[in-house]
Amino acid sequence: MTSGSAAFFDVDNTIVRGASSYHLARELHRRGMFRRRDIVFFAAHAFYYFLFGENKKHIARVRARALATIEGHSVAEMLAVAEELYEQVLTHRIFPGARDLLNDHLAQGDQVWIVTAAPREVGELVARRLNLTGVLGTVAEEQDGVYTGRLVGDMMHGQHKAAAVREIAEREGLDLAECAAYGDSSHDIPMLRTVGEPCAINPDPRLRLFAADIGWPVRDFRRRRRNVRSGLRTAGQAGAVWAVATGLRALSRALLRRLVGHRQG
Repeated sequence: MTSGSAAFFDVDNTIVRGASSYHLARELHRRGMFRRRDIVFFAAHAFYYFLFGENKKHIARVRARALATIEGHSVAEMLAVAEELYEQVLTHRIFPGARDLLNDHLAQGDQVWIVTAAPREVGELVARRLNLTGVLGTVAEEQDGVYTGRLVGDMMHGQHKAAAVREIAEREGLDLAECAAYGDSSHDIPMLRTVGEPCAINPDPRLRLFAADIGWPVRDFRRRRRNVRSGLRTAGQAGAVWAVATGLRALSRALLRRLVGHRQG
């Protein structure tokens, strides 16, 4: 790539091992911003996604629930959570190979953009800490520093990623044929197809097959290869197991209280 071109990176399982939104949800739950049933809901939908993939109805339900949970909370509170999340979790989960790739592009003088469905606040933090150019992420509307429960525009996902990349290229005067893009999911294919140098990073089974068929390069930064036949990501498994365990503990406590109350009665 020549100096002045750009590279566009997904975040989850591309730069950072696992799902940043899962770790964010856990931290929000710890601070009382998410209820236990919200965590169970998101984990169940993550598990469904890893088994069957997404559709528009599925995405709309998850988006609506996520926006409802942050409505009324302050942007400052979310930024504080994101800062703590990066320091305690994300900085230790960056793939060394991805960090090297980011640094290579920066050394060449390329613009380096994060393009993620995760909240923009998380993307901006990662970009700032890694000295990247900027972020294209999902934007939650806020008024007077408080989240309204609505989105600004669309969720940064699928075709919307591709559209955002094209807008940046037009604004910055970039030749997309000279640009690169990196993603791990089949849902990143629209973004990958917008550039002249696409690359699948730690790809899911569908993206791996697509890349092999079309001749895209594939790079895997994971120490251990996952079981491709299962089609389940580590983050999804961890989220589902954690949610089920949390739910079972709550159910056990409720049953115990009911049993004790019955005996006392």
